[in-house]
Amino acid sequence: MMLIHCPHCGPRAQIEFSYERTLDSIVTLDMPANEAVARLYARTNPRGLDDELWRHGLGCRQWLVLRRHRQTHEIVSVTDYVPAVPR
Repeated sequence: MMLIHCPHCGPRAQIEFSYERTLDSIVTLDMPANEAVARLYARTNPRGLDDELWRHGLGCRQWLVLRRHRQTHEIVSVTDYVPAVPR
């Protein structure tokens, strides 16, 4: 079982969280179409650390960024997700 240290609720079981996607696959409404397609379909799939978007659905309901190793599942950090504000 993977234990996730929520910054709001403390250590919780992975079952309380929902994985959404990696941060590099998030597209914005003002993004050019070719960049959005590249982010969604032509991304790399690294074997090391990656930043992922998760939601604590059975707890504080906050969106969180987990920096997690893709092979070992070791979680290096958990922070609040702050979306980029369009200009």
